[in-house]
Amino acid sequence: MIKIKEAVIVEGKYDKIRLSNFIDGLIITTDGFGIFKDKEKQRLIKHLADTRGILILTDSDGAGFVIRNFLKGAVSSDKIKHAYIPDISGKEKRKDKPSKEGKLGVEGISDEIIMNAISRSGAECELCEEKERTDSEITKADLFELGLTGCPNAAENRDRLKKRLSLPENMTSNSMLDVLNFIMTKQELKEIMDREVCECSK
Repeated sequence: MIKIKEAVIVEGKYDKIRLSNFIDGLIITTDGFGIFKDKEKQRLIKHLADTRGILILTDSDGAGFVIRNFLKGAVSSDKIKHAYIPDISGKEKRKDKPSKEGKLGVEGISDEIIMNAISRSGAECELCEEKERTDSEITKADLFELGLTGCPNAAENRDRLKKRLSLPENMTSNSMLDVLNFIMTKQELKEIMDREVCECSK
């Protein structure tokens, strides 16, 4: 596993699934060109860039560079690291035919090549045996205890928290949990919730 400080930005869900096998860190998808119109996700990426920095890892085809350049224009250059995969001809196993340019995307590249690209990017990373779990990690049980799931006011409480943290309103509970663990500790979340006075209705 590689533990990465920065949020890793990839194009699609298959890229995210692929990287989740060996990256301990937050992985955000642009949903392809969907990022161009998704103002909430743009704000999330900017927030993550300001908080921890971002690492862009898009495909090496023309579309990948269009997305990369869009993000470069949206976030301060000193908050971005870039990982580039080489041009390798081929097709992903799940696809019937190669991409328009005939190049493998992130999901089709070997672990070794991706890890080398990340190591050359300047991102803050280190090798670890497996995803680290600590006492400061926020769990689903914590979300329940804090009134963010499983109670009548949970949706309202989540919306209030997402607004305070500039997170997309349509973000799922699981995605929110990933982001919360990336930007704060359990204690920091509890302090925020105490200030917000978000409690389940008895």
